[in-house]
Amino acid sequence: MTGMLEAADVTRVPRRTAPPAWLVVALACAGQFLVVLDVSVVNTALPAMRTGLALNEQGLQWVVNAYAIAFAGFMLLGGRAGDLYGRKRMFLVGLTLFTLASLGGGLAQDDWHLLLARAVQGLGAAVLAPSTLTIVTAAVPEGPARARAIATWTAVGAGGGAAGSFVGGLLVELLSWRWVLLINVPVGAVVLFGAARYLAESRAGDRRRLDLPGAVLVTAGLATLAYGVSQTEAAGWTAPATLVPLAAGLALIGLFVAVEARTAAPLMPLGLLARRSVSSANVSMFLCGFAMFCLWFFLTLYAQNVLGYSPLEAGLALVPSSVAVIVGSKVAPRFMPRLGARALAVLGTLVAAAGFAWQSTMTVDGSYLTAILIPGVLMMFGAGLTTTPLASLAISGAPPQEAGLVAGLVNTSRTMGGSLGLAVMSTLAASRTEHTAGTRAHALTEGYALVFRAGTAVLLAGALLMLVWLPRGNSSE
Repeated sequence: MTGMLEAADVTRVPRRTAPPAWLVVALACAGQFLVVLDVSVVNTALPAMRTGLALNEQGLQWVVNAYAIAFAGFMLLGGRAGDLYGRKRMFLVGLTLFTLASLGGGLAQDDWHLLLARAVQGLGAAVLAPSTLTIVTAAVPEGPARARAIATWTAVGAGGGAAGSFVGGLLVELLSWRWVLLINVPVGAVVLFGAARYLAESRAGDRRRLDLPGAVLVTAGLATLAYGVSQTEAAGWTAPATLVPLAAGLALIGLFVAVEARTAAPLMPLGLLARRSVSSANVSMFLCGFAMFCLWFFLTLYAQNVLGYSPLEAGLALVPSSVAVIVGSKVAPRFMPRLGARALAVLGTLVAAAGFAWQSTMTVDGSYLTAILIPGVLMMFGAGLTTTPLASLAISGAPPQEAGLVAGLVNTSRTMGGSLGLAVMSTLAASRTEHTAGTRAHALTEGYALVFRAGTAVLLAGALLMLVWLPRGNSSE
């Protein structure tokens, strides 16, 4: 982890009195919690949003994907901006944009207003998120303390995604769906005040220009691919309405790679991917995100649409899983010295795969214990065990001037995998539901179960890839 560990030595703007490290870590983690929370907090509010703004099924999917795609697509740009122009500055800019967009989404009067606000939220999150990790690593000295700080950052991020269902259910039940977005406004204001007052500025490298064309190309490519996948539900895989956006998305991503190979200051230096630790850990992150990102989306739909839970009951049902992912993230640093990062990542992925396999046996009249609690805890505990070692491997060996970029790449891989995974899994679920005879509840259950069987297969493939490709230690081979 030498590159990230050196991040503390980069250029800083001095402060008269340095704030305590715990406060800096707390502020950075609060920013990370907000951006990850908003990936999942809308899930329990989706039925209410559909009623309030007359959204169709595809529109509901894009309430989630508009945020996730902008988040993933611009995160590399956010990481690079933090390196060049200052991590504190980008933290403040991103959080301000995120908070204002949350206000706009909460006040939306039409479906397109909401989708636009969600996309702008994702852009703000993309600027903010990479700075949170580099601020954490710069605030804590090298050694076990920094490993614990990274684990805390991982746990808070994972907990934000997991807690989204409960927070969303509570707000919908007590107030309205609008408050799953409006709640970010007062919280964001408090974190902004604390960050402006207590965070120290740091940056690395000279003020080269940002590669805006690269950011636009990768975001447009990802969005176009996701749209093409979503079209398969209505048009099928061989229809022009599907093939054209899929081909265009792949072409845009190919053009992004070509631009990065030629530009003097690339958004994504392709040489980074030659590092075994960076490439293998990020591909593993992508696969884990592909399977796990949609977990909360389908579990909350299953709880409400099949088992008849209210939004609040659905949120409460997932609280143990939320705790499990935090526990997994916090115990991971204790196991890493004994097992090694690679072995722990494989073990966590297998635990999560066991939970996915169990969840795929769901039935129309499933009990809470066996249909939600136990498989949910397995899935999320495994996710917590996996994320910390993968993040550690990904950032090992990164030079200081690339610290924010690699941090952004870690988040990008997970979120990009998740947004494409949601598009693919939603299509699988809808197709199975449409072609299943019987009651509506039975057809929905069959569709959701297929999603978790597919997730099991992806995670098993990911575990095998990690075993073969990840370096044995925290090296940048």
